[in-house]
Amino acid sequence: MVNNWLNIIQKKLLPPRCVLCASPGHGDLDLCLGCLTDLPRNLSCCYRCGEHFETAIDMPQLCGRCLKKSPAFDETYAPFLYQSQMRYLIGQLKFANDYKNARLMAALLAEHIVDSAELPDCLLPVPLHPKRYRERGFNQSIEIAQHLSRQLHIPLDLHSCVRQRDTGHQTGLPAKQRRKNMRLAFKIVKPLTFQHVAIIDDVMTTGATASALAATLKQAGVGKVDVWVCARA
Repeated sequence: MVNNWLNIIQKKLLPPRCVLCASPGHGDLDLCLGCLTDLPRNLSCCYRCGEHFETAIDMPQLCGRCLKKSPAFDETYAPFLYQSQMRYLIGQLKFANDYKNARLMAALLAEHIVDSAELPDCLLPVPLHPKRYRERGFNQSIEIAQHLSRQLHIPLDLHSCVRQRDTGHQTGLPAKQRRKNMRLAFKIVKPLTFQHVAIIDDVMTTGATASALAATLKQAGVGKVDVWVCARA
């Protein structure tokens, strides 16, 4: 009840404003209806890795890459493409510390998840290596996951898994090199009691990081691992 009153007061004093054009927000979003409509949607994609299909599909399908070699995770939910406005929103969160974008992206992701996914037992944001955490000062995946946890009432696990190797920046590397870099990158440091876990991240490029983390989770006894990302490159 207290939280409801706080939300009402906040909306009265600070009504939502579009972070892209400063127009009044749509509903509770910091995004207007026009900018929301313009976000690049990932409507037709591989259900396992989220890779975008150029042509529309009528039923769930696997892409050629997943048919040839399946990643360690089971399904990917990526409602947007990593293009134009969505790329800007993620970039502002990641490199300009624009934390309000984490709340916005979590709200957009949660809306997609509620409509299309089986809810997991736990959310696990992709861990950062301590060196990278010190450089950036925060983990954007944790920022998004915290909002998702509150909105969907799903437990958040920040302590069972760590990134034990500093894999460096993956930007610009081919998929094969990314996979090689991610070998033994993660380590389980506390027993996992969840059977269905959703990995949370801002964007998926090749899926190498998510697959390495999913493999580590499954080796620790997790039965099903999904990936929830705001956008798919």
